[in-house]
Amino acid sequence: MEQLQFSKFESVYQKYYKHLLILPAILLLFSIIYLGQFTSKNGDLIYKDVSLTGGTTITVFDSQAKIENIKQSLSSQFPDINLRIINDITTGEQKAFYLESKEDVEILKSALEKELDYSLTNENSSIEFSGQSLSEGFYKQLRLAVILAFVLMAIVVFVIFRTPLPSGAVIISAFADIIMTIAVIDILGFRLSTSGIIALLMLIGYSVDTDILLTSRLLKSSETGSVNKKLFGAFKTGMTMTLAAIVAIGSALIIVQGLSDVLSQMFIIILIGLGFDIINTWLTNASILKWYMEVKNIK
Repeated sequence: MEQLQFSKFESVYQKYYKHLLILPAILLLFSIIYLGQFTSKNGDLIYKDVSLTGGTTITVFDSQAKIENIKQSLSSQFPDINLRIINDITTGEQKAFYLESKEDVEILKSALEKELDYSLTNENSSIEFSGQSLSEGFYKQLRLAVILAFVLMAIVVFVIFRTPLPSGAVIISAFADIIMTIAVIDILGFRLSTSGIIALLMLIGYSVDTDILLTSRLLKSSETGSVNKKLFGAFKTGMTMTLAAIVAIGSALIIVQGLSDVLSQMFIIILIGLGFDIINTWLTNASILKWYMEVKNIK
């Protein structure tokens, strides 16, 4: 059965593997162009929430508040407002809600009290304010951490494989995962928090593991057999790893949906990235490596 599967895979893949580079190339080109236009229009690569821009966060412990009514009313006064429900993690019932805006504390608090028709105190609410300079400084550090992590990953890959083209294929695939994921996040209108940036950091690790598995299996493995056979074996192992991660994270997302915006945002970003990782590892990286090994006559 396995031999039959491999024979079908080999006959099709051998004929069309170079053509498979077209789809990821188009996706990467679209993502780069879109992000270039997005940055030109918005002044940054992503939408940021108040944890990265500075502003006010008010949490109100009210299980009866009509969230949609409050959101519609306040959105006209504060266009950047972000309002979310906090649910009980076991029952799913509304326990509180919070809203975020760049607006000054007193102005936002006064408008919210008017909508709720009662005063906000230490007993029924919690108010946090972060300064713009502090939040922007924190954002710059997080952005630097992502860039540094990517650079260090690239160095490690070059040290491991010591050949420019296979190492470059791994790095290009990981780069494409990040760029494509950010493009989708922006298209969906996500306002990234610090947890979203951390998810992008995690995605670098998720992106590169299957690429290293594939490259090691093809270039460094003592396993006998054709390039296609090694590639097919790496594909089965790598897809098992990726699909297991998707199932685990997808299940966790279902559990925390509506209960924790922080975890939901992290899980959604990682799931998007893992989807693109399948494309960039098994279409981009695999095709480049196979092409390279045929040109160099590596068995």
